[in-house]
Amino acid sequence: MNSYWPEFLTVALIHLLAVASPGPDFAVMLRQALCQSRKNALLTAFGIGAGILVHVSYSLLGIGLIIQQSILLFTILKITGALYLTWIAVQCLRARAGGVYVDTKTGTLQSGFAALRLGFLTNALNPKATLFFVSLFSVVISPGTPVAIQAGYGAYMALATGLWFTLVAVFFTLPAVRRGFNRFGHWLDRLMGGALLLLAGHLLLSTVSGAEPLSDPSPGTGR
Repeated sequence: MNSYWPEFLTVALIHLLAVASPGPDFAVMLRQALCQSRKNALLTAFGIGAGILVHVSYSLLGIGLIIQQSILLFTILKITGALYLTWIAVQCLRARAGGVYVDTKTGTLQSGFAALRLGFLTNALNPKATLFFVSLFSVVISPGTPVAIQAGYGAYMALATGLWFTLVAVFFTLPAVRRGFNRFGHWLDRLMGGALLLLAGHLLLSTVSGAEPLSDPSPGTGR
């Protein structure tokens, strides 16, 4: 087991840099933390962490390489991800002044399942995450590493991702933090929507132009 520690530390460092970088997961998590209850924000964080297991699973099964090398499958994944990001962006852009207030009496809160699903699908449908995990499991992690150890790496990344976004959720649901966003929170919401719309447009543009090579290892998930 000791011989796998250097590999694990490499995986952990690369994953830390990836998960801390801005992208769809963070934008969605920030919006949830400011506009939803803490419970829903935490469920979204859990959903994002669970979404990691999807990427880990197909990487372990070798399906990730098939997706990466198939222009058709990867194009479908990118278009699906772009459309989903566009849908989220539209919800953000429709934000109204005072939108960061959480009023449980208005019935505007999501259900727990909807909050969980939002986090899960945001991560699971992120094609940048597909490139990241396929590259990680094919370049960084040795083919000779036992599957059980590789699965352990995946479990760690899912747990670490969930923990990171849990901290984000807890911080941005603090009353003092929310009060600081009360006056201009809807503009932040719209900014997040614009960022997600740009990400979706980039995905569609790269799909049409074929500018993003499928086999190019990605240093991060683009989150």
